[in-house]
Amino acid sequence: MQDSQILSAFQEPPARRPVPRPAGVLIFDACQTGVILRAVLFVEAVVGVGAMFGSAGFMDWLARLSVLTGAALPATLAWLIAACSAKRLLARLPRAGQYACGVLLGVLAGLYGCGLLALVGFIGDVPWVAAGFTGALLASALVAALVWRAKARTPADTAARLTELQARIRPHFLFNTLNSAIALVRQDPARAEALLEDLSDLFRHALMDPGDSVTLAEETDLAQRYLAIEQVRFGERLRVEWALDPAASDARLPPLLLQPLVENAVKHGVEPSATGAQVRVSSQRRGSSVVVKVTNTVPGGQGQPGHGLALDNVRDRLRLLHDVQSQFQAGLKDGVYQVRIEVPA
Repeated sequence: MQDSQILSAFQEPPARRPVPRPAGVLIFDACQTGVILRAVLFVEAVVGVGAMFGSAGFMDWLARLSVLTGAALPATLAWLIAACSAKRLLARLPRAGQYACGVLLGVLAGLYGCGLLALVGFIGDVPWVAAGFTGALLASALVAALVWRAKARTPADTAARLTELQARIRPHFLFNTLNSAIALVRQDPARAEALLEDLSDLFRHALMDPGDSVTLAEETDLAQRYLAIEQVRFGERLRVEWALDPAASDARLPPLLLQPLVENAVKHGVEPSATGAQVRVSSQRRGSSVVVKVTNTVPGGQGQPGHGLALDNVRDRLRLLHDVQSQFQAGLKDGVYQVRIEVPA
């Protein structure tokens, strides 16, 4: 094989045409289940405290709370439905415009709730102005909380990309990969070139900005390239099994999520064992959710405990993307370590 062929994997990718950015970016998303639950609980807590003023006792407070909830709950749901339905239109507005729309919807929701109270005769003189300001205040708090939550995702994604890049340029990983490629140059040139191409793709992927989420199929492809590199290094010690459901390939995951899990499986399962380990990656669609599992056998059924930083990062980033709609579990049982992830389909 010519040197130019070997080094072709490290050539710069062809220049991409600049992609025009959208007019705006959505700064808050009211369409998630966790957001709806927290918004309802927040408004109910405010209503519960407000009902304490002027209450003669517990039963009087409970009666007031029931009536106020009958107005506050529909108003809150109306705000959430309106904000969720208009998310594409809101994304086209500047940040200040999105804030203003969120507060304006809060004013309308407050007036709607006050109108319900007036309709049932709970209040005599209808405090329209106070109701509008109350709705605006609650909406402002909700929008601010959603914006802060969205901002919290950026440091987590940045940290994940830095961790991924550090893992890819870790000296022993890089040197082992290059040494494996050198050893294959004369024996199996095609395999050596494929190995360097996989390494180049890992570098390129770590340096890219894939956005807030990627598909499970993209994450699986990256994990397969990583394991293909390690397969050359460990040979028969690394036994990989894939059980992928095509119906689950479109599920959304934070970028650089699956690869650290398979890297942990190699580090704690294959490296410490003279006989190696079996690594299994599976995905399955179950109704409206997708379950992803990464399992590996551990040496002597014990394994080497790590710091858990990669797992904590995965858990936090899943929570930021899917909130209460995601699940993360990890544990060792009967000599097999398993990480289980569940996300919306």
